[in-house]
Amino acid sequence: MSFSEIPPPPEVRPGQDEPFIRVTPPGPQSRSWLVRHAAVSAPMGPKTTAAKTRGVRADIPRGTVVYATAKGSNVLDVDGNRYVDLAAGFGALLLGHAHPSILRIIELQSARLLQALGDVHPADARIALGQRLARLFPEPGARVIVGQSGADAVSAALKTAVLATGKPGIVAFVGAYHGLSYGPLAACGLRESYREPFAEQLNRRVAFVDYPSDESSLDSSLERVRFELARGDVGAVLCEPILGRGGCIVPPSEFLPELAAVVRGAGALLIADEVWTGLGRSGKMLYSEGAPVDVVCLGKGLGGGLPVSACIGRGDVMRAWQREPEVVHTSTFAGAPLAAATAIATLDVLSRERLPERAADLGRRFLDALRQRVANVRGAGLMIGVDLGERPGAATEVQHALLRQGWIVSSGGGRRQVVVLTPPLGIAEELLFSFVDVLAGLPELEP
Repeated sequence: MSFSEIPPPPEVRPGQDEPFIRVTPPGPQSRSWLVRHAAVSAPMGPKTTAAKTRGVRADIPRGTVVYATAKGSNVLDVDGNRYVDLAAGFGALLLGHAHPSILRIIELQSARLLQALGDVHPADARIALGQRLARLFPEPGARVIVGQSGADAVSAALKTAVLATGKPGIVAFVGAYHGLSYGPLAACGLRESYREPFAEQLNRRVAFVDYPSDESSLDSSLERVRFELARGDVGAVLCEPILGRGGCIVPPSEFLPELAAVVRGAGALLIADEVWTGLGRSGKMLYSEGAPVDVVCLGKGLGGGLPVSACIGRGDVMRAWQREPEVVHTSTFAGAPLAAATAIATLDVLSRERLPERAADLGRRFLDALRQRVANVRGAGLMIGVDLGERPGAATEVQHALLRQGWIVSSGGGRRQVVVLTPPLGIAEELLFSFVDVLAGLPELEP
């Protein structure tokens, strides 16, 4: 046999292993860490999330483990259980855990510069990131505000709308989630309980419109937007191109273009919150491409695991920030050199490995496989929801059942009735398709 006839060795893909459960989660080490966590962390969420079942203490959240290490699509907890991560940091780990390009740039940049002086004396990495982000916007001449989180980017976008239009009102959508900082919180339509205790401190000029889930609801949704814009005080319509935490609801394809025309005709700005959908998660770099949006917000996966975000807007809109007296949107660690460098590396990997295109193709086939075995599946790219119907909390039960078998997912929808799947964009195909059998076999999936 000649050397040319020797078959290549099998592909080595660290971090793409099947689940391996040594001890039913949460194991003893996770329980120990969670007791310590409960002793010092402010308690949040309904009291019913703490269960006294299977010998687990009431102050340990049911279905919770403690991460120890992770690579690629695998997570190991402190008990040595290995999981396949189909949540990926609520969709933030686009490249998976510990991607070698991210680790390398962290090593290089941390030896060069960890902190600069904001916009007074900016770091080279921050400037380079701004240039890359401006080129993502569909119109030339875009300007960028770099932030630390998706909520930070949305806050900057809402401020931009007020400066550009002089109108404080906002139209947002039922089921939408834009973060919990005070600006975005006022427009959070996911759960009223998130807003209600702080209502007296929030923008009162926010109107919520039903998000269109199909053609039959599109016209009524757009008509309601027109009605709210007719008030004359609305400067911004804030919209997720696909409803993320609200349950991965994909609107009709004509929704964003038609919404943009309505908003622009009323002299307001259309803000596309692409914190979930952007950077390849939905199968496109920007899911809003093709619609004339005014401002785009990015976050989550932008930093490859480090906190960084961006508000990117049309040049004429962003010039509204230049005024006398001075007005700014910034923070000490916004665009910090380390996060800026990992963001550039993330954009490089997304382009080099054609991950948005892979997410579109693989996501389409994964959706088809799921729909053959499971009802009420929807999504785009590798952003998928399994709707369990009128069963509040049903997705949480499925989430716990999957964890016991070694699969990490998250839940969504206003009543936690949607199982949400947002795996790394480079996940091995066989892991996804083996998950289909696991999910379809769960008794918790049945009504």
